[in-house]
Amino acid sequence: MNSFDWLSHMGIPTIDKFDLVEVKFKGGRKEYYRNVDHLHLTTGDPVVVDVPNGHHIGYVSLQGELVRLQMQKRKIKNDDNILRIYRVANQKDLEKWEEAKNREIPTLYRTKQIVEELKLEMKLSDIEYQADNSKATFYYSADDRVDFRELIKILASEFKIRVEMRQISLRQEAGRLGGIGICGRELCCSTWIHDFKSVSTAAARYQNLSLNPSKLSGQCGRLKCCLNYELDTYMAALEDVPTVEKPLQTEAGPAKLQKTDIFRKLMWFSYNNENNWYSISCERVREIQEMNENGIVPFDLHNNKTKGIDDDVLQSNLELERLDKKFSTKKKKKKKKKPNTGTQETSSQRITKPEIKTAENREISKPAQEGDKNKAKKQRPERKNFGNKSTGTESSTLSGKNLPKRENQNAEAKESQENKPKNKGKRRFPPKNKGDQNKGE
Repeated sequence: MNSFDWLSHMGIPTIDKFDLVEVKFKGGRKEYYRNVDHLHLTTGDPVVVDVPNGHHIGYVSLQGELVRLQMQKRKIKNDDNILRIYRVANQKDLEKWEEAKNREIPTLYRTKQIVEELKLEMKLSDIEYQADNSKATFYYSADDRVDFRELIKILASEFKIRVEMRQISLRQEAGRLGGIGICGRELCCSTWIHDFKSVSTAAARYQNLSLNPSKLSGQCGRLKCCLNYELDTYMAALEDVPTVEKPLQTEAGPAKLQKTDIFRKLMWFSYNNENNWYSISCERVREIQEMNENGIVPFDLHNNKTKGIDDDVLQSNLELERLDKKFSTKKKKKKKKKPNTGTQETSSQRITKPEIKTAENREISKPAQEGDKNKAKKQRPERKNFGNKSTGTESSTLSGKNLPKRENQNAEAKESQENKPKNKGKRRFPPKNKGDQNKGE
């Protein structure tokens, strides 16, 4: 249940126990009934209560001394108009009540169709059947007065019940339907709020909230009831905050109010609508206002004269110099490496020596290379030729010629092709070109 008996653990005398009980019905509706027979009831028990022209079933939500306090708060008199509790509901009562509740949704859809046919400007939100299935209460909301006499006749003849039409506000409609608020808890209007107070946008202005309708409105489409919860605290805190109706006059320029922190007692100003804001205390704002009334213009928001600014600048410069000395580090000089004077050569010398070549050295190196190649050829073993063995003339012809390197190679290739032996038998390797084979034959 949504309510809790905080005084249940206290030893209140049973003789002086308050005999009124709070009973909760569908949609959060609560009524008070008298426990005439002194039934032993606990919170959450279903009870059968007396209603005009029949009986109804509800759940016990509160009892004891807390009921007296709730009645005083809601200004309900303890007189003979309060009806009585018959008994605790048994199984038959609950089964009959379930049958009545099962008729609510079909009745709601059919009633909406009838309202559209009659073209009535009303919004039907909920229907509640009585436990004895003899009466139904229709809850609707409308902006203007609606003539529903024809509607009542149609509903009474179609559903064979007594019809009661009850107009509710948008807040009461949200409370009957229920839901979860932006705070993550169940809606206040469906749990404990009964008297809905008017909420204005001034409550949002006093609390420095942005006037955004999507954030300030609740599920009912109206301003949230919780805007009034902390309004008194803000109003008490605003008594120490001065009202600034015009900009503060300073030598640096007129300072306009941009923001106020009510609980920290700080106010932010900007010069000539600049982006930089400067915060000062409420006492300083009063002091500047008194100076402007007397015709005195301070230098800026924080200082009355320029002397104070010079002192602050000098002090800040000294602090910066101290920090620079504290965190400055001396750069270590790198030691130069001494060159090795021994027989070892440096990398630069190794690179430059082979690159420096004169023209004479190039000319001398060519015949030396040719002579080395000829020696290498002589040392190689001769390739065995299984065809003709008369291939000794090749070395004599090549050795006598003093040609350049490339010319010697071309001459060797031509002579080797001309002096190829004619293989009468089977060849070990296939010929490279078919044209050479035909010439040989």
